[in-house]
Amino acid sequence: MNLFSRVALSDEAILSGILGDGILQRATENKLYEQFFYFIKDATFKHQLSEDEAASLYSDTILAFIENVRNKNFEGKSSVKTYLYQIFSNKCVDFLRKITTNKMSVHETQPMQEWIFSLPDNSKSILQKLISDYDVVVLKEKVKLLGEKCQQMLMAWGEGYADSKIAQDLGYQTANVAKVSRLRCLDKLRDLYKIERANP
Repeated sequence: MNLFSRVALSDEAILSGILGDGILQRATENKLYEQFFYFIKDATFKHQLSEDEAASLYSDTILAFIENVRNKNFEGKSSVKTYLYQIFSNKCVDFLRKITTNKMSVHETQPMQEWIFSLPDNSKSILQKLISDYDVVVLKEKVKLLGEKCQQMLMAWGEGYADSKIAQDLGYQTANVAKVSRLRCLDKLRDLYKIERANP
């Protein structure tokens, strides 16, 4: 696995790795995350975002790219770097637009259990949106459907544990891998709510 420690992956290696299985897939996703990590610093200057905000949007970008590759929506008309940066820039602009639009109501949330308010970083707002029409009991039932690993991860994260600690406790290679996995769990949770709304 020396290939993943120092050398930047080519576009071909990234694409084939993402479509691979098991260890190769995880190693490729982790290396992809680290290879363009400098986008975060760029966004703090260009878009005046905090490092946490930029990091969250960057993680969303990596997940979106991986999904596009697996769904064959990435046609290779541009380089992986250019494609990723375009997605990331769009997410930054959308984020800033939402902040401006919702500036007056950003703190207006429906009453929720303390478990929701304990969630750290920007992803708290994701869950607040998800459960705006639902009880916390329903939320916990949905989390149970995600499987044991996601349950453990989201509960640890909800209790304020850092991704580095979660990675150590749950056996992920790095904090970056744990964060990407956590965001995937949140995406699955989102999908469960979408399914319920589509089939009331």
